[in-house]
Amino acid sequence: MTDVLRRGRASLAFGFFAQGVAFALLVTRIPAIQDRYGVSDALLPVFLAAVPILAGVGSVVSERLVRRVRPSRLLRWSQPVVLLALLGVGAGDRVAELAVALAVFGLAVGALDASMNMLGVSLQRAYGRSIMLGFHATYSLGGILGASLAWAGAHWDLALWVSYLPVVVVLLPAALVGSRWYVDRDGGGAVEDAGRDAAGAGVGAGVGFKVLLPLCLVMTFAYIGDSTVSNWSAKYLQDVLGSSEQLATVPYNVYMVTTLVGRAVGDFGVRRFGAVAVVRGGAVVAAGGFAVVASAPGAWMGMLGFTLLGFGLCVLVPQTFAAAGRLAAERDGRPGASDAAVARLNVFNYVGFLIGSPLVGALGDAWSYRGAMLVPMVLVLVTVVYARSFGDRPDRYGVGHERPRTADVGRGSNGL
Repeated sequence: MTDVLRRGRASLAFGFFAQGVAFALLVTRIPAIQDRYGVSDALLPVFLAAVPILAGVGSVVSERLVRRVRPSRLLRWSQPVVLLALLGVGAGDRVAELAVALAVFGLAVGALDASMNMLGVSLQRAYGRSIMLGFHATYSLGGILGASLAWAGAHWDLALWVSYLPVVVVLLPAALVGSRWYVDRDGGGAVEDAGRDAAGAGVGAGVGFKVLLPLCLVMTFAYIGDSTVSNWSAKYLQDVLGSSEQLATVPYNVYMVTTLVGRAVGDFGVRRFGAVAVVRGGAVVAAGGFAVVASAPGAWMGMLGFTLLGFGLCVLVPQTFAAAGRLAAERDGRPGASDAAVARLNVFNYVGFLIGSPLVGALGDAWSYRGAMLVPMVLVLVTVVYARSFGDRPDRYGVGHERPRTADVGRGSNGL
């Protein structure tokens, strides 16, 4: 079982990595995509909003699908679709073709994000200790690599399909091979589909939206903060803090690196201090980062603020998924309850992404961009209020560390 779990953990980590590469290659080449297809500035926001909206639809559909098929199977086939859709974005030459490729990308990304985190929560439960931050660290690493490849493609003025094709050729077969070792709740992927169908009726009935609401809010607020950095850090540094155009590109890169570092060591913090303390600390650090950005007198102080944001925000999303899976296991022990909770929570990933950038932009235009940075600061601080939702019940595990029930250890991860 140990070897099975280790192989499952490594293959899933590669899945997170591949997704990070693919998503970064898409979002960092938006100007090139716009130029290739002649998309107007008025139409571009429609295309950009359609991707997370369809991803939310894909996540909702995934909640239904995993009642009948294993999450590993959903992940096995959604990841190649994402990669092929990315290639389709780069290979077309008509707006209609772009619309189809982005629609397929969005739907598949929703299924991919949901199923990846389902398996991550399941593996963490089987391990009996925090490992979710490590998976998201590999996603951040993939994002850094993808952004670097996108920079190289733009620097050498390569056609989009020339930039995307080598990545797809390498990642797609590697992902398919790695998918052989994905681990479901049974520790080896041997759950009978018919059994899932029977057990799936009413899955998650004991974990309704009201119970998950605090975690849904935290997920939304975390992604509002993340999208603020992604979409406004360069403009803020250049237009508000008076940096050069070259220096304005640095904050997001620094943010990505600190996110990677924070997630790489975050699991050790959860094991040592508990999820509640780590989430509270991350929220306070992130709020402090926004405060520094809002009050920065110059560019270098602003970059310090964005650095703090990376260290603070990086722990919130992985721990929110882990908390949802744990809460579902406590309240509804039926097979699939955890998967349903993760799929529902994943929708609010895209809600935060959709809200964050327009919210800051509207406040910046109507008020000031310094003042606009205080809004995500306040929202992130709300996480402190909900931090208790991230801990195990004291009567079960004590200080908030993840630890499986004795019966679960004998069954691998089937206790979910």
